[in-house]
Amino acid sequence: MVEKNKRKVSASFEENIRYMNTVLPVAKSFDIIRRDLMIGGKASVFYYIDGFVKDEAMLKIMDSFLSVTEQNMSVDGECFIQEHVPYVEVDLAVDFDQVLRNVLSGAAALFIDGYEECIIIDCRTYPARSVDEPEKDKSLRGSRDGFVETIVFNTALIRRRIRDPHLIMEMTEAGQSSRTDIAVCYMSDRVDRELLDNLKQRINALQLDDLRMNQQSLAEALFKRKWFNPFPKFKYTERPDTAAACLLEGKVVILVDNAPSAMILPTSILDMIEEANDYYFPTLTGIYLKVTRTIITVATVFFTPLYLLFMQNPEWLPESLEFVAVQDTINIPLIFQFLLLEISIDGLRLAAMNTPTMLSTPLSVIAGIVMGEFSVQSGWFNSEVMLYMAFVAVANYTQPNFELGYALKFMRLMLLALTALFGLYGFIAGCILVLCFLIFNKTLSGRNYLNVKLN
Repeated sequence: MVEKNKRKVSASFEENIRYMNTVLPVAKSFDIIRRDLMIGGKASVFYYIDGFVKDEAMLKIMDSFLSVTEQNMSVDGECFIQEHVPYVEVDLAVDFDQVLRNVLSGAAALFIDGYEECIIIDCRTYPARSVDEPEKDKSLRGSRDGFVETIVFNTALIRRRIRDPHLIMEMTEAGQSSRTDIAVCYMSDRVDRELLDNLKQRINALQLDDLRMNQQSLAEALFKRKWFNPFPKFKYTERPDTAAACLLEGKVVILVDNAPSAMILPTSILDMIEEANDYYFPTLTGIYLKVTRTIITVATVFFTPLYLLFMQNPEWLPESLEFVAVQDTINIPLIFQFLLLEISIDGLRLAAMNTPTMLSTPLSVIAGIVMGEFSVQSGWFNSEVMLYMAFVAVANYTQPNFELGYALKFMRLMLLALTALFGLYGFIAGCILVLCFLIFNKTLSGRNYLNVKLN
C-alpha cells in the first residue's frame, strides 16, 4: 500500500502553509501555483497545478470569495462550504495525505486561517483526445467511440451505457510515487464475489513505487506470470460497448488512469478471440464469424508445421494434394526459410509502426515486391513457403488481441522447431505442449483458458 502521511491539518495557518511550502516545490516548479488572498478578513491560500484547473471556474469561485465580509464569515470549513462555495465538487481534507494527493491530481486546496480543515475544490480538467473509434478494434455496425487516457471519461462512457444503480465503480490507487488511479467496475448483483474479493485484496496489498507502464505494470503486479507461458492472463479492450457487455455478463472491468483500454476478468481462450462484430450481426452471421475466426486462429498455429511435416515425408501426401509439394529447387532448408520469414514479417511490422503515414504506402509496396517476387527469383525462398507464410501473417489479424497473436506465433515456432528436429514425434509432442500451455495457463480467477478450476 501507498505510505500514508498521517499529519493532520492544524488550526495554525502559518504552520499549515509552512508545511505545504516545505513539501511542495512551489519556488522551483513553475506549474505549482500558490495564490494568496483575503476571504472575510482572514488570510487564505490556494494551492493548485497550472494546466489542471478550469480558469473560468476558478475565476468565478475567487470572485464569490472576495464578496464575503467579516460579518458573514463562517466559523469552520463545513459551514464555509455550505454558505460560500458555489461549486458542486467540494470536500474537506483533515490530513495532509489527502491534501497533497488532491493537489497533485489537479484539484485546488484552500487553507483559511483558523480552520482545522483544508477545503478541496475539484475544478480540474485533464488534457484529453477525442473518444474516436480505436484503430485496432473496429466495428462495422457498432458505436464509434473508444476509451481515452482519462479515467473519468472512460467511466462516463461505461455509465452512459449501463443506467443501473447496481453498477459500482470503486476508485483506489497504487504506486507510492505515481499514485495512479485505478477504477474497479462491476455489477453488484451479478459479479463473482470470490473473484472480486480476491482482486481487491491483491490491489490493496500492492507494494509498488509506480505504475510506469500503466495497465501492464498493474497486470504483472497482480498476477506473476510464468515467463515460459506467453498466453495473456487478461483480456483488453478499447471499446466501451465491449466493456459494458462484459460487466452485464458478471465480469470485472479494471480501468487505469493514462491507459486507453480496459482489463477484463475472468477470461478464457474463447473470450480472447471474440470481437464486437460477433454481436452486431444476426445470430447466424455472428456464429459464422466466430467459427471462422476460431478455425483460422487454429490454422495459424498448425498450418506451416503441418506443411513442413508433409514436405519431410512427401510419400504421405495423397495424389489429390501432390500439387502442394515444393516444385523448385530447395537451396535453403524449409525450416530456415520459415524461421527467416517469421523474423522478416515481424521486422516489416515494426517498420510499419515507425514509418510516417505519408511514406507507409510506397514503402509497403516496395517491401512487398522485394519480399515477394525478387526473393523467390533469387533462390532464397520457395514460392510455396512464401504463400503459406503470407496466409499466416494475414490470418494473425483475424483476432484483435495483440498478445494472443504473439503467443500463437511462439507456439508455431515451437512446433516448427520440434517438427524439423524429430519429425512426426516432434509434431505430436509440440501439439501436446500447446495443449498443456492452454490447460495450465492459470488466470487471476483461478481458472485456466478452458474455464476449468485449477488448484
